[in-house]
Amino acid sequence: MEPGNNTRISEFLLLVLSEEEELQPLIFGLFLSMYLITVFGNLLIILVISSDSHLHTPMYFFLSNLSFVDICFTSTTIPKMLWDIQNKSKGITYGGCISQIYFYILFAGLDDILLSVMAYDRYVAICHPLHYTVIMSPRLCGLLVLISWVLNALISLLHSLMVLRLSFYPLVQIPHFFCELSQVVQLASSDIFLKNIVMYFAAVLVGGGPFAGILYSYSKIVSCICKITSAQGKYKAFSTCVSHLSVVFLFYFTALGVFLSSGTTYTSHSSTVASVMYTVVTPMLNPFIYSLRNRDIKEGLKRLYWMPSIKDQLY
Repeated sequence: MEPGNNTRISEFLLLVLSEEEELQPLIFGLFLSMYLITVFGNLLIILVISSDSHLHTPMYFFLSNLSFVDICFTSTTIPKMLWDIQNKSKGITYGGCISQIYFYILFAGLDDILLSVMAYDRYVAICHPLHYTVIMSPRLCGLLVLISWVLNALISLLHSLMVLRLSFYPLVQIPHFFCELSQVVQLASSDIFLKNIVMYFAAVLVGGGPFAGILYSYSKIVSCICKITSAQGKYKAFSTCVSHLSVVFLFYFTALGVFLSSGTTYTSHSSTVASVMYTVVTPMLNPFIYSLRNRDIKEGLKRLYWMPSIKDQLY
């Protein structure tokens, strides 16, 4: 293949999850089901929080934002993959690939920072309960979410602009089912040294910073819980963190798998599984984790079901 610049390339080719024709309907049905469960589950969380005045607190404000981001995050990759399976297509336009990279980084970064903000919220609630409403004011909560959006939008834009400056061969196949940043960069025909430095620095900044914040918040939370004398008080304090901790472990475990498997140019079964877990399974499980492990959400679901306007629509 002759080297070419990025003005000549019109589309990239994406990898399909399986080349076997008889498995395509099964894969399509499986991912369509997971996508619909993800969208419905997270929309239900948003609806419960917005309709129940008991849940109009900072913790659930951040949770509703996390649910919205999860819907957008999954919608960045899965609808395109389902379209390709249905139409037996493997191509994605150059502009479509850049857009997918931008929104994938944007919503993944938002997930990361929101989890860190939610950890800080738990820290204030447990360690400074008397000053909680003063510290976690509506203004601060809105400001934290706004900063998260602006910061991640700028980082995503930086990555996208740097990809636009890369040159590619006329025919490029991305060894993934979506345009993953590191895979696209590795396939460039031009020098990628600077881009690799920026990419890994941003990964450490956006991934390591919030993770360090989560570790710090929970170190303080554990210290405060240990000072509580009664076993019942310790259990009550810790129980408010269980749902968030479960989501944090699931998110970072799968994110670590994606990060470790993204350094190779050629895909493997393990990297595909890690990406599926990160982009589909984690956002799908989040509503279940918060609804099954959180008493306030379960009570909110009951109140939502028994609302007259909802019952009239159901029956």
